[in-house]
Amino acid sequence: MISRILFNALLFSPAVIVTTLFLSSSKVTAEVSAAVAQVTSVSQLSDVQPSDWAFGALQSLVERYACIAGYPNGTYRGNRTMTRYEFAAGLNACLDRVNELIATKTADLVTKEDLATFQKLQEEFSAELATLRSRVDALETRTTELEANQFSTTTKLTGEAIFAVAGVFGEEAADEDNNANNNPALQDNIIFANRVRLNFDTSFTGKDLLRTRLQTKNITEFQGDVTGTRMIRLGFDGDDDNRVSVDDLYYYFPIGDRARVTLAAAETEMTDIAETLSPVSSASSGAISRFGRYNPIYRTNDGTGFGINYEFSDRASLTFAYMVSDAEDPTDKNGLFDGNYSALAQVLFAPIKNLDIGLTYVHSYYAGGSNSGVNLTGSTGSDNARRPFDNVATSADSFSLETSWRISPQFTVSGWLGYSFAHSEVSDDNADILNYAVTLAFPDLGGKGNLAGIVIGMPPKVTESSLVADRDTSLHIEGFYRFKLTDNITITPGLFVITNPEHNDNNDSIFVGTMRTTFKF
Repeated sequence: MISRILFNALLFSPAVIVTTLFLSSSKVTAEVSAAVAQVTSVSQLSDVQPSDWAFGALQSLVERYACIAGYPNGTYRGNRTMTRYEFAAGLNACLDRVNELIATKTADLVTKEDLATFQKLQEEFSAELATLRSRVDALETRTTELEANQFSTTTKLTGEAIFAVAGVFGEEAADEDNNANNNPALQDNIIFANRVRLNFDTSFTGKDLLRTRLQTKNITEFQGDVTGTRMIRLGFDGDDDNRVSVDDLYYYFPIGDRARVTLAAAETEMTDIAETLSPVSSASSGAISRFGRYNPIYRTNDGTGFGINYEFSDRASLTFAYMVSDAEDPTDKNGLFDGNYSALAQVLFAPIKNLDIGLTYVHSYYAGGSNSGVNLTGSTGSDNARRPFDNVATSADSFSLETSWRISPQFTVSGWLGYSFAHSEVSDDNADILNYAVTLAFPDLGGKGNLAGIVIGMPPKVTESSLVADRDTSLHIEGFYRFKLTDNITITPGLFVITNPEHNDNNDSIFVGTMRTTFKF
């Protein structure tokens, strides 16, 4: 059976053949069967020219034995005549059908006249039949080899490696305490570092996914003693001294046609569940900065939890998510319900074509103390916005508006506005935190697969507080260009600047430049 299916696919759909080379033999049958439809009349194949005796002969055979394969619209690959090889494939299908009738002892359905016609057609198309059968043999051999050496029948292995050259530039490091005197020196040596990920994506039903990711990295976080501010962080940084660890572990599965449930076991980010609407959100191929990738509201907590996505229609969806930082720790101020957590609710809708709007609410809680600590902004804004009441128990109610407008295939405008109301859980102190950004994305600029991006915004800032508010305003200005070198390699030069770091105009602007090379396999 597989021989005949592969045989017809070889002639009628070369694109299917390329796909089948990377699938197991069972999947070959499914792919080809889905792509090829049976028709019972040669006259339905409108591109076949009935100018030869063989056409009429094959037409009568096809209509009696229902044995030719073509495309569902009754054509052969557009408005062109049938080649001798295509005709030979139809003939071969009829020969197979007759052989099946003979094998099932229904040979009386085949007349002597038809057998004579088959013999005559075989003689005229003997060369084409021999060529095509040799192709099928080679394809079956290759399929068997791939099946025997494939990684897994249920798991797909993909990988990604980032090589980054990066550095910071400026007069002095920022002063987190708003002290303009004796700012420390900027640690501005150029670095070369890496991040490597291996993804094991397993599907048991074809509609579910178990993601297991291993990661190793040694990319310096440009903060603390290096620059004096977390506003300078790269979007793909993280220094584990290249120790291998599990970076992501979750499983999602559908419930009905519209709902999907995600169970997150370890190191899962909120953005694995909730859509950010940012066209530059990818750490490996999007914006080069941490703040520029997407709204910090999605960074409040990550780790373990669950999520539910429900699609009302193609233009409206609802998402709920609950994430905990240290669910595996049974000690005080940790665990599934006693430690740091975030609960998200988000509505996405598209009022018109190519315009998406998101409304997001996140309630977050941080136990404070010696555990993971308070971090309301996901290390993207000022230190004051990160911990407006120092490292004590803190909660926050955050609201945001996200939007993305695809004006043309080569130009997308997107952005966000986020506002958080923070509350101290040990006093009556409170603080308001604001951030915003506008992104201009230019897909395929200069070539297919390229991407140019511009991000302008304000990192999280304490606008009002019962204690200390940020007195000035920092701006984040970023530009990058991703160049697709090959299907597997991209190179992204980028630069961003933070004016008045830590929202303090006594601090000099700090620049960050990088050359990010991404390998995907």
